[in-house]
Amino acid sequence: MSAAAPDPAPTAGRAAANMTKTEQNQSDTQELRLEAGAWLRALREAAGLSQRSLAGMLGLDYYTFISQLENGRGRIPPARYRDWARALGVDEKVFVRKLLSFYDPVSYEILFGEEDRAA
Repeated sequence: MSAAAPDPAPTAGRAAANMTKTEQNQSDTQELRLEAGAWLRALREAAGLSQRSLAGMLGLDYYTFISQLENGRGRIPPARYRDWARALGVDEKVFVRKLLSFYDPVSYEILFGEEDRAA
């Protein structure tokens, strides 16, 4: 008697489920980046700054970096958070906390989840 060949379906099913989870994570990440971009745009506009003027204040060579961020592509490097907060006229801690909610929601929830629920 020969042994039955293993059924490939369970493995394929797990791979499909993992792919779906990965795709969902990518979608969630993109949605959060878009929200971050809209928030950054609102801050910039409230400060009365153009993309070009903000780029100049931050010492950026290309104002298109501002556009990319505002359209959900890319992240502000953490070493520049203070510069951005100052340029936009926002308290540094408020700025970083909000960015963290977009850029790293798991860490944000760990650090601030209880406070947010209590507020």
